[in-house]
Amino acid sequence: METIVEPIDERVFVQHGVDVTFVTFNHEEILGELYVKELEEEIMSVVQQARRENMVLDFCNVKLMTSAFLGLLVKMHKRISERGGYLKLRNIDPSIYKIFKITKLTKIFDIS
Repeated sequence: METIVEPIDERVFVQHGVDVTFVTFNHEEILGELYVKELEEEIMSVVQQARRENMVLDFCNVKLMTSAFLGLLVKMHKRISERGGYLKLRNIDPSIYKIFKITKLTKIFDIS
């Protein structure tokens, strides 16, 4: 089955696979309250509309993120888990991973 890649904006791409939705962040910084709010609306819409219960977020290009975005990740994890799916995070920059570890978010998220 062919996958479809949709840009949410120039910084975020969504790819729908057979049983998982992939979201790739192409921007180095996820900062600013307004940007995080826009991401929340767009990504939560993807979560709500996804026919697949599983989602993988790829942070291959992200070097900085705001704590408000961490809150969005927790919200996404809760919503997806309630529907019986999983949320995986991959390609987390080591400096960002330290924040996940300090805040004990490594116990919540599947990070690879």
